Amino acid sequence: MPRVKRGTKRRATRRKTLKAASGYFLTKSKLNREAQDAVDKALRYAYVGRRRRKRDFRALWITRINAGCREAGISYSKFMAGLKKAGIDLNRKVLAQMAAAGDGAFRQLVERANAALAAGS
Repeated sequence: MPRVKRGTKRRATRRKTLKAASGYFLTKSKLNREAQDAVDKALRYAYVGRRRRKRDFRALWITRINAGCREAGISYSKFMAGLKKAGIDLNRKVLAQMAAAGDGAFRQLVERANAALAAGS
C-alpha cells in the first residue's frame, strides 16, 4: 500500500477548523484539537438553537396575544376557541402583531370571537 503523508489535506482541514474557531477563548482559537472540540460543540448548539427559536417565538406570540386579550376582557384560550368557531384562520404571529399594535382590528377580532362563543353555547 502506498504511503500517504496527508500534507495539503490535513493543512486545509486544520485551517478550516481554526478559521471557524477564530474569536474563541484562549487555546480554543489556537490549537487544532481544542478548536475542533469547540467548533463541534458550537455546531451542536447551533442545530439545537435553530429548533429552539421556533418554540421561543411561538411562546412570545402567545404571551402578546394573551396580554391583548386580557385588556379586552377575555382569556387567551376562549379567544382562540372563539376564533376557531368563527372560522377566522389567522396564525399567532399575525395575531400578536395586531395585539401589539393596539389598533381596533384586534378588538374587532375579540368581539367576533365572543359572538361566536355566545352563538355556540
